[in-house]
Amino acid sequence: MDIQIRTIGEDEFEAFAQAVESGFSNRYRPAEIARERSVSELDRCHAAFDGNEIVGGASAASFTMTIPGGTMPVVGVIGVGVRPTHRRRGINTALMRAELDDMRERGEAVAALHASEGGIYGRYGYGRATYLASVSMDAERSGYVRGYEPRGRVRLLGRDEALPVMRAIYDRVWRTRPGMIELDETRFVWAIHDHHDDDPPWFAVHETDAGEPDAYAIYRVKDVWRADVPRLELRARELMALTPQAYADMWRYLFDVDLVTTVRHHNRPVDEPLFLLLREPRRLRLTLRDGLYVRLVDVPAALTARGYATTGRVVFEVRERFCPWNEGRFALEAGPDGAVCEPTDSEPDLVCSVNDLGSTFLGGFTFRQLARAGQVRELTPGALEVADAMFASDPAPWCSVTF
Repeated sequence: MDIQIRTIGEDEFEAFAQAVESGFSNRYRPAEIARERSVSELDRCHAAFDGNEIVGGASAASFTMTIPGGTMPVVGVIGVGVRPTHRRRGINTALMRAELDDMRERGEAVAALHASEGGIYGRYGYGRATYLASVSMDAERSGYVRGYEPRGRVRLLGRDEALPVMRAIYDRVWRTRPGMIELDETRFVWAIHDHHDDDPPWFAVHETDAGEPDAYAIYRVKDVWRADVPRLELRARELMALTPQAYADMWRYLFDVDLVTTVRHHNRPVDEPLFLLLREPRRLRLTLRDGLYVRLVDVPAALTARGYATTGRVVFEVRERFCPWNEGRFALEAGPDGAVCEPTDSEPDLVCSVNDLGSTFLGGFTFRQLARAGQVRELTPGALEVADAMFASDPAPWCSVTF
């Protein structure tokens, strides 16, 4: 089988998008094709051709992401899929090869993605970099700890009125937590869409006593009745807040919607403050899964771009199978005032894979955690402690946008 990998033209986008989506046994409707095209960069859409037929594809987007110490350009791998008729023939690997080679040619240092299956992308050098928390709360047991007093008010807005208000809040939030991405107007609309046009969501905005918007929530309510008794389920799509007060008030609103018995949210940070705000935290039923995956395309450039909490020096011996240019030893000298990472012949302090550096890049996992899992090896006593002190970051990383 002779498969050709290349980028696509404008007239090939619909076939490309449908081929990618078929890998998930889904189809795009015409409106969804238009929505995907609105944010797609054709020169980042790599298609697999079997003759004239597109049988798979991988698309990427140019993002700006918050990292410890600031922001940087990051490539978001948006969608990867292969038609069921062409699975297990090396097409996915060929697409990943084309994507990473393209990133290197462009001089890009870091890539990130959300994986449909956690076992796929490790072989391409991606490391799990964040947790993703899900919550399912009994509304009737959602009382807060003593000391909470509600402030301001909540308003329900129509979609067109809510969009600029929500985006203004998001634009202030995304820089405060590693892993979050900047969204322009077009991509913000794309990000909050969840493919349920027949069931429009509610848009709730919290305002201060002075009338300034400082939090929002997007949610739907599933209408469930049992034996003529309402047991509604509120499913939050997104909740963002500028202050602890606004955060507590916005959640309080969701818990207190009439007839709702359960409140769910599937995409929350691992350090969710709600766990400490509730009187009965076990009622939150918080569960964790793998979230964002990060890949260092250029190890020294990526580690130089990052911010560091303390001053130190660590020599990494990096193991890399898929992108051989990252294989070798790199000396990182860094501190709060900046960092330099360069190839070196010095003896290594830590031995790790490029996946491990992806896991620690945003501060979501520590080198000691990886060492306890047998993934990182310490050759210089105390090097794990030094590295963890340097890479320490708060708050925990989280990407609120599933791209």
